[in-house]
Amino acid sequence: MGVVVLGLSHHTSPVEMRERFAIAEGALPEALEQLNAKEGIDEAVILSTCNRVELYVASSLSVRKTGDLLEQFLLDYHGSEGSIQNTVYTIGEPQSIEHLFKVAAGLDSMVLGETEILGQLKRAYQLAHKQKQTGSRLNKAFQRAFNVAKQLRSHTQIQRGSISVGSVAVELAEKIFDSLHDRQVMVLGAGETSERTARALLSRGAKSILVSNRSYDRAEHLASELGGTAIHFEDWDSHFDRVDIVISSTAAPHYVLDSAKLNHLMPLRQNRPLLLIDIAVPRDIAPEVNFLENVFIYNIDDLQAIADSYLKQRQEEVARCETVIREKAAGLLPDARPPSFSEQSQWALGNG
Repeated sequence: MGVVVLGLSHHTSPVEMRERFAIAEGALPEALEQLNAKEGIDEAVILSTCNRVELYVASSLSVRKTGDLLEQFLLDYHGSEGSIQNTVYTIGEPQSIEHLFKVAAGLDSMVLGETEILGQLKRAYQLAHKQKQTGSRLNKAFQRAFNVAKQLRSHTQIQRGSISVGSVAVELAEKIFDSLHDRQVMVLGAGETSERTARALLSRGAKSILVSNRSYDRAEHLASELGGTAIHFEDWDSHFDRVDIVISSTAAPHYVLDSAKLNHLMPLRQNRPLLLIDIAVPRDIAPEVNFLENVFIYNIDDLQAIADSYLKQRQEEVARCETVIREKAAGLLPDARPPSFSEQSQWALGNG
């Protein structure tokens, strides 16, 4: 029985495709049950974030048959027809284990070395484990992945520079505005990424934060922590006249902001420049908004441009990390030999 991964990510597909196959957090328990009920699938974990949708399974089938089964599962689950073979990737051992380790360490992320993905991966695994959808094969793989990610962060410089979607979003804001001082920020959706982005904006001098969320209690809690102001979700547009930057990351199944609504709101702001950063998948802001005067919109894929600027300075660290990952992944294979890297390395890592 081997570990197989089927997925699509920012490397292989645009945000339009990723949002089409994303699985909402509340739907994951049912999706896991449906996936693990497939003949030949013995264990399963589903990871669905703004940058990737990945199915990790332990299967008694061949890699090709498992990949076909997983592709059909995604199509059936979302009520889609046709083929997505040119969009998804299917990986078998040992590359599947190495891929899991890279994802956990942030080596496969849009922002190289970012930390949010490790927490997302842990929650995906914990949910599957709690539902008894994992067994010895995936348990060992995921637990080792978490350990290796911790080692790499402790013993390499892979996190040097901008390391999160939030901090990259801030750098983008600073390219639009000369300074973030005295800029009013509105956060739509009080999730983890929104919180980190808001903290990063405040640390760069943003004037204050308005927080709006469908759960007003959550908005109040986050606003209190940030020294900002909570507003009811149905009233956020009434505060739009004083906003310079909007960070949107709700779980809405439809656009929260479109050109018709903005055409009404912009005159209230005297048409001052407005920066919209849409880090939600599915997207919160309609793409045609970008054609409005004095409105600048960037979605999650647009953040890649800034992230790429950090790639060159980290190449040496990436090579070192990948060497460790290959050694550690090989240790999980049935016929694995004891890894030699720890004996030869000049920068000691734990046995993990």
